[in-house]
Amino acid sequence: MTPQLVRETHLGGAIVIGLGSILGTGAYVSIGLSASIAGDLLIWAIIIAAFTALCNGLSSAQLASSHPVSGGTYEYGYHFLNPASGKVAGVLFIVAKSASAATAALAVAQYINSYIGMSYWFVKFTSILLLLVLTLTVLSGVRRTNWLNVIIVSLSLVGLVVFILAAFSLPATTSSLPSTEIGSLSLFHAAALMFVAFTGYGRIATMGEEIAEPRRNIPRAVWLTLTLISTIYILVGLAVLRVYNPAMLEADSFNIAILVGGSSWRRVIIIGGVIAMTGVVLNLVLGVSRVVLAMGRRGDLPKTFAKLDTDNKSAPVATWMTFFIMALIALMGEIKSAWTLSAFTVLAYYGITNLAALKVTVEDRFIPRWVSIIGLLSCSGLIILAVLA
Repeated sequence: MTPQLVRETHLGGAIVIGLGSILGTGAYVSIGLSASIAGDLLIWAIIIAAFTALCNGLSSAQLASSHPVSGGTYEYGYHFLNPASGKVAGVLFIVAKSASAATAALAVAQYINSYIGMSYWFVKFTSILLLLVLTLTVLSGVRRTNWLNVIIVSLSLVGLVVFILAAFSLPATTSSLPSTEIGSLSLFHAAALMFVAFTGYGRIATMGEEIAEPRRNIPRAVWLTLTLISTIYILVGLAVLRVYNPAMLEADSFNIAILVGGSSWRRVIIIGGVIAMTGVVLNLVLGVSRVVLAMGRRGDLPKTFAKLDTDNKSAPVATWMTFFIMALIALMGEIKSAWTLSAFTVLAYYGITNLAALKVTVEDRFIPRWVSIIGLLSCSGLIILAVLA
C-alpha cells in the first residue's frame, strides 16, 4: 500500500496556506504590473480576474472534495478525464507554479536590493538562496510551515494596510494614469496577469491528502480565502491608482512601496513585501513538490520522487527537484517574463481543472455545471485575448 501523508492541516491552517500562497507577488508586484498595462481600468482587471478565480476555485473545491488526494488537477485529470490530461496538467502546474515561485524570489531580492543598492547578480544570488532556505524549511515538516504561515500572513497584511493608508494620505497623482478603453485588449492582458495573483486557492486543493475533513474544509477554505483576497486587492488597487507613477514602477520592478516616495512608512511596506513574498515561495515549494510526488507515484516521473521520509510528513526527493526547477527559472528569467510564463500556463492548467469538474457525478456534485463551463470559457478567453494584446 502506498504511504499516505498525515492529515494534520485544519480549516484555519488551510486558509492561512491559501492566503500565504496568494498574498505576496499578487499584492506587492502584480497589481503594479497590471496597472502599467490596464491604466485606469485596473480595478476592472482585478474584478475580471476575481470572477474567473471564483469559478475556478469552486471547480477546484468540487474536485478536491470528491477526490481528496495530493496532486491537484494532475490527479483529477487522471481520475475524471484520461492519463494524457493528467500528465499535461502535471507539467503545466509544475511550470506555472515554479515560475510564480521564481518571480516571488526575484521580487524579494529586488525589494532588498532597492534598499541597499547592490548588483544584478546580488538579486540572482539572493533569490536562489531564499529558495534553498525555504526548501529546507519545507523538508522540516508541514506543521512548522503552518506556524510560519500564520506569522507571514499577519505581517504581510500589516504592510498592505500601511501602504493603503500612506497612499491615501498623499496628494493624488491620477493625471499620470494612462486612459484605457473598456473593450481594450490591454484590460484582458492585465486581467490574465492578475488571475495568477488569485491562484493560491489551488494550493489548498493540492494538499487534499493532508487537510482534515477535506469534503467540508476545502470548499469553505476556498470561499473564505477568495473573499478576503478580493477585498484586499481592490483596496490596494485603489491605493495604487491614487499615487500611480509608471516610470518609478517600471524602474523598480513594479515595487509598490516606491509609490509612497520618501514616506517614513516605506520601510514597513518593503518589510511587509519581503515577508509576504517569502510566504509565497514557502507555500509553492510545498505545493509543487506534492505534484512531483504524485507524478512519481503514477510512474510519470521516476519512482524515487514518490519516496516519503520515515514519518510520512515530507517528500525529500520531490522537494529537491522542485528547488532545482525554481532556481533555474530564477537564474534565467526576470520578474515580468517569469510572471507572464506563469500566467499563460496557469490559465491552461485551470482549463483542464474545469473540464475535470464537469465530469463529477451528480451524487458528488455541490456546484452547478454552468460554473465550471464559465470557468473554462474564462480561462480560454483570457489566454486568447492576452495573446492578441
